[in-house]
Amino acid sequence: MKIDEIMTKKVITVEPSMSIQKLAEMFVKKNISGAPVVDKDGKFLGIVLEEGLIMQDKKVHLPTLFYILSGVITIGEDKYEKELKKVSATTVSGIMEDNVTVLSPDTSVDEVATIMVEKGIHYFPVCENGKIVGVITKKDIVKAIARKKI
Repeated sequence: MKIDEIMTKKVITVEPSMSIQKLAEMFVKKNISGAPVVDKDGKFLGIVLEEGLIMQDKKVHLPTLFYILSGVITIGEDKYEKELKKVSATTVSGIMEDNVTVLSPDTSVDEVATIMVEKGIHYFPVCENGKIVGVITKKDIVKAIARKKI
């Protein structure tokens, strides 16, 4: 079975300029946990998830510094910069993930389920020619199991 048979096709998308506050309100109102981010032409740019919103309330951990023989080694500086960017973000562009696994509609459900379990990824954009045609989440797979479609 292919994911295009069970994926969510009516996809709510957001633009990078949307405010964090509006995004949170939309997630609550629409009862969704993520959304693809698209530009004004509908081209897929990345995804934004509830986890990105939660980062807004996260404490930022400062990088660890070690002084060795009159030199300084910084550990965790890249992670610190990413966390600081997300915590201080005011728009979707600041919290969106742009390095995501993008699936095609003909991807098998078995393949997606394996990735979900092994990599802990639970939200996938489904694209054709750079445009969103759906999303597949763990909820879609559970619904299919409940309807005995898998």
